[in-house]
Amino acid sequence: MSGQRPTFVKVCGLTREEQIDWAVELGYDAVGIVVTPKSKRYCPPERAVRLAGYARGRIPTFAVALTYAETAAVAGHFDTVQIYETADIPNLALASGTPPERPEALEYFFYDASAGSGVFADIPAWVADLPGRVVIAGGLDEHNVAGVVEDFGPYGVDVSSSVETAPGVKSRAKMAAFVTAARTPGRAHPRTPGQGTV
Repeated sequence: MSGQRPTFVKVCGLTREEQIDWAVELGYDAVGIVVTPKSKRYCPPERAVRLAGYARGRIPTFAVALTYAETAAVAGHFDTVQIYETADIPNLALASGTPPERPEALEYFFYDASAGSGVFADIPAWVADLPGRVVIAGGLDEHNVAGVVEDFGPYGVDVSSSVETAPGVKSRAKMAAFVTAARTPGRAHPRTPGQGTV
């Protein structure tokens, strides 16, 4: 369980400066800017760098992609690089649906079996036993996040599609509801380990 430490909450897929303002105002701990061209929330390098600069000194930033090569043009402007492959960098947030070989070598481990698709699925028990900064992602929303926090006690949670009205178009109200729910352990929820929810 996470004890008294507030859950780390990151919102991903931001595309506009006002969304960064909302994240800061609502008390999020980090923002993610997607730099893989395969994503509907893709920010080209110049746009990604501009957003990172806008956030600097206000909220930590993650450059999010599938591979390290996709972050090459912008990585130096971000606090953390979040990718779906290992890389020999000190600020690596590895995202995967399988256990990392050396979790202690990572700045963060994002459990995300959805590979950014935003589809929620049962979370395996081993996620609760991993050391380090484990962040659960993939299909979380204001209705299921409190249960995930209570059941798995992760360092943090990550959200994207469920706080949107369209890909890359965030809703301040949805962002507010999610961060509140993520920090409300013990709230009535429909799932226990081994039981899924949609």
